[in-house]
Amino acid sequence: MTLEILTADSLSDFRHGFFTRRGGASSGVFAGLNCGAGSSDQSEIVSINRSRVADAMQVTPEHLIAMHQVHSADVVPVTGPPSERPRADAMVTATPGLALSVLTADCQPVLFGDAEAGVIGAAHAGWRGALDGVLEATIDAMEALGANRGDISAVIGPSISQAAYEVGPEFLDDFMADDPQNSRFFANGMNGHYQFDLPAFGLHRLRRAGIGQAEWTRHCTYGDPDRFYSYRRTTHAGEADYGRLISVIRL
Repeated sequence: MTLEILTADSLSDFRHGFFTRRGGASSGVFAGLNCGAGSSDQSEIVSINRSRVADAMQVTPEHLIAMHQVHSADVVPVTGPPSERPRADAMVTATPGLALSVLTADCQPVLFGDAEAGVIGAAHAGWRGALDGVLEATIDAMEALGANRGDISAVIGPSISQAAYEVGPEFLDDFMADDPQNSRFFANGMNGHYQFDLPAFGLHRLRRAGIGQAEWTRHCTYGDPDRFYSYRRTTHAGEADYGRLISVIRL
């Protein structure tokens, strides 16, 4: 099966893609394009999958840069292949030939590009990172490399949708403590719970930061098991582990 790569017109100046699980070498619960080295999938199979992604991005596997993601607001500038994966949740670069990647399985993968300045970024934005400011920090780091925020386009890839994201009252409390207006991203659910709209919150933070364009691809990871891995769906199914989707942008 060939790779399935979702793209966005607003990033058409860059080779980029939100890869689905289709076209990979993994099997079992990981069936497809599992690119998560931190999963219990066979490491050699994950390497094969990552090599297929690198080929699609027209870079060597060494130039497909990955992070050790920790749900932070930390951003690292990249000028070449690092000796080890940086502990961070976003990367930026102005170095041609590098492909920045993020791994997700319900959290938001966000790809950024300023074609005029030749600066790109990639962020892993779960609820914690988004609330703590990883998206704004990525924009600031791009500006430090010469980008103009008014020229930056950002695209949120496949993420868990509001209909599938049930949260408890303490979760709502964290967001209300940050800004009472955040109540708009919650809908009443069952048994005193709420439904949280993660992509809408991400778009709000991006637009509030003043970038030129922000959009979501409108794909829900939870609701489409044939195309996407989902941590929450795996948990509900009682499965032992789950695959990780990869999203990539290169300069």
